[in-house]
Amino acid sequence: MDTFTHMDNHGRVRMVDVGEKPASQRTAVAEGRVYMQPETFERIMSQAIHKGNVIETARLAGIMAGKRTPALIPLCHPLQIQHIGVDFMPEDTSHSIRIRATVRVFAQTGVEMEAMTAVSVAALTIYDMCKSVDREMMISEICLMEKSGGKSGTYIRPAE
Repeated sequence: MDTFTHMDNHGRVRMVDVGEKPASQRTAVAEGRVYMQPETFERIMSQAIHKGNVIETARLAGIMAGKRTPALIPLCHPLQIQHIGVDFMPEDTSHSIRIRATVRVFAQTGVEMEAMTAVSVAALTIYDMCKSVDREMMISEICLMEKSGGKSGTYIRPAE
């Protein structure tokens, strides 16, 4: 395993200096899931949650969060993000909604944290909008699915 790049030789936290790294096109895709009661799932799908359109509100929240990741994660670099897409895949059989965020940037560092932040906040928004009808919802499986660009190249999560 490589050394931790966010620590100096004295064990102090530092922001990684990416100034000498070449910029490249970078993409990251993250996913997560929100499990819920069947009634909650049906109410979301039929837009019968009294707070409004859950999916579109969560999409907007995820995009906004991805753009603000450096304000949330202490050592993330502020980036000029080119694209954030947040998609939702409802799954009837498990009464869950899979969330997928794709983030792209041309920069000297990657956007994995931005993609995972977008998924996390989209999931939290679903929970917030539906908690009055279902406090048993569970947010889980947030992970990096793939990334490309940069010195480390491409990563694709192995199938389970």
